[in-house]
Amino acid sequence: MSKTIAQILKIKGSDVWSIEPEATVYEALALMAEKGVGALVVLAEGRVVGIFTERDHARKVDLDGRCSQKAFVRQVMSEEVCYITPQASVDEAMATMTEKRCRHLPVLEDDRLVGLASIGDLVKASLDEKDFVIKQLKKYIKGDH
Repeated sequence: MSKTIAQILKIKGSDVWSIEPEATVYEALALMAEKGVGALVVLAEGRVVGIFTERDHARKVDLDGRCSQKAFVRQVMSEEVCYITPQASVDEAMATMTEKRCRHLPVLEDDRLVGLASIGDLVKASLDEKDFVIKQLKKYIKGDH
């Protein structure tokens, strides 16, 4: 049975790095570099209004000839934000990421941001689960039950 997002957040923590839409892209990039993350949730008055990723920077700043120090996050962020709830399974979250072609899913509970799940988090959880099943099957085959 697949882990839930709540279980993943319990292990990895529920810290979410965010930025306001009026911040500059440069400020967003500096925060991402400082925190070692590839995405920031964009919050306005405590509500999720977008997500800013390295991909947004590459495609909407660099390729469009904008200046990171002068462009605002609101100009280049992805406004259509896919999200999940803590009760969603890893499999459901992976299906959402695949279908919507996104790599980060804010975790919302009652319209409140409670975490962020990345593709890396989901792949790790999936591999850990498969590793556990393999170990159990090997144990069973050897007769160590």
